[in-house]
Amino acid sequence: MTKGATMASLKEARYELVEVPERFGPVEVRVDRRFVLDYAFAQDDFGDWYFEESPFGGPIAHPLALANELLFLFYQGYDGNTAQGLHTHETLRFRSPVRRGETVTITGGYTEKYERRGQGYVTLEATATGEDGRILVEHVGREIMRTVAGDVVGGRRSEGEQRPRTVQGTVDADVPPIEVAAYGLPERAALPSRTTTFSQDQMSVFSWAGRGFANVHTSVEKAAASGLDRTIVQAQQQTGHVIANLVDVFGASWFTTGDLDLRFVSPAFVDETLTTSGAVLGEIGGRLEVEVWVEKADGTRTAVGWASAAIDDDPRRPASLL
Repeated sequence: MTKGATMASLKEARYELVEVPERFGPVEVRVDRRFVLDYAFAQDDFGDWYFEESPFGGPIAHPLALANELLFLFYQGYDGNTAQGLHTHETLRFRSPVRRGETVTITGGYTEKYERRGQGYVTLEATATGEDGRILVEHVGREIMRTVAGDVVGGRRSEGEQRPRTVQGTVDADVPPIEVAAYGLPERAALPSRTTTFSQDQMSVFSWAGRGFANVHTSVEKAAASGLDRTIVQAQQQTGHVIANLVDVFGASWFTTGDLDLRFVSPAFVDETLTTSGAVLGEIGGRLEVEVWVEKADGTRTAVGWASAAIDDDPRRPASLL
């Protein structure tokens, strides 16, 4: 909460109460070793750069370690335990690594609200800046606010989402998969894949159960009240899974030039096996563009989108990140 705010002063997280524009913050976050460890546990991502040396000098935080500080910024004005939103679209721009031990400032707010097919959508934009004022991460998130999750997640994608282009989601089996970003890669060459299973403990840590928040990600009771038979993996947790794979592909470049545009099209539940991969699209201005996706063991895609970053001639990635 913002300084001076109390639970009694917070609004119920209802679409009708959202104001546009509505600003939140600044919120200061100390990104210490415990903060990084919590994210590493939640994502099962213990790469060397986050605990030892990195190409940037000393350890850094995971690119999306501030996932919920950005997404849940509206908790500064709204009671997070009343939120029933469903994240549908995430865009991120990474411009500088978070140095472990620095205090980061988060600012932003609601910039848009609209109704479509009976659902109320809101857009929240937020930026994380470092102690020296440099931009670290820029976030734009769209969600259906104050809805019954079970009424929405049964479909292949949220009805209100309009996609300007389509993820083809195929790879060329006649060309070898890539290992890292490079010049001259064949179109539709497969990206490396990364597989994980999110346990309830991991989901609870990621979605702030330890901070007193109960939601469809942390509470079986909340999930049941929303028409779900089990807890659902938070969209940002899937996003972190995608980004971990993109760090494998782009190396240090991802922390300073990475862009991601991700749509969430089908639910992922606790203990389901999730694999993220993708395909090369091509080069534009020294950047490699790729498609990315997350799919379950039965082949159902849960998230699809696009990513790009500058091609680094020397990604300098330690073996533990491969």
